[in-house]
Amino acid sequence: MDGIPQLESGHLNSNSSSKTMKRDDYLEWPEYFMAVAFLSAQRSKDPNSQVGACIVNQENKIVGIGYNGMPNGCDDDLLPWSRSADNPLDNKYLYVCHAELNAIMNKNSADVKGCTMYVALFPCNECAKLIIQAGIKEVVYLSDKYHDKPEMTASRRLLSMAGIQCRQFKPKRTEIVIDFTSINHHGILNSK
Repeated sequence: MDGIPQLESGHLNSNSSSKTMKRDDYLEWPEYFMAVAFLSAQRSKDPNSQVGACIVNQENKIVGIGYNGMPNGCDDDLLPWSRSADNPLDNKYLYVCHAELNAIMNKNSADVKGCTMYVALFPCNECAKLIIQAGIKEVVYLSDKYHDKPEMTASRRLLSMAGIQCRQFKPKRTEIVIDFTSINHHGILNSK
């Protein structure tokens, strides 16, 4: 069996004196889940705010993903995307579904009770109600840029009363690049 490493005493025995170590620049779980939320946000057609959410269970398994957009079956070309208008019926806020709602509604067959939600923006009061009713126990958010708005004050009040932990995500890196060509790069496994 020349050239094939042998398993001896539970260890891989190789004729090579150099040992290949695992990567140390891999994504840790929180970065991975927030990145999934941000990737999901890329599906949003909203010209101003692209928000994504990712729900994760205690075993680090993703059980739901969502992004902000118009309700299913409603033509998003016929609904407004404006942030402001003289007539409230002509702005997006009365129509759009937030990422948190969609992540809860898009859940797989697993229950979201006791799960953690990773979301780009701190949830509004309407999403806080959904999060509470769904039984989510923790919210990890990146930005709280609307902190002083009444909707966010109400949200914090509701989430606190329900005993839901909220914490701001502190990224270790500012960007994660997805390179679709990287799969074709020759690495150690492909080299001969």
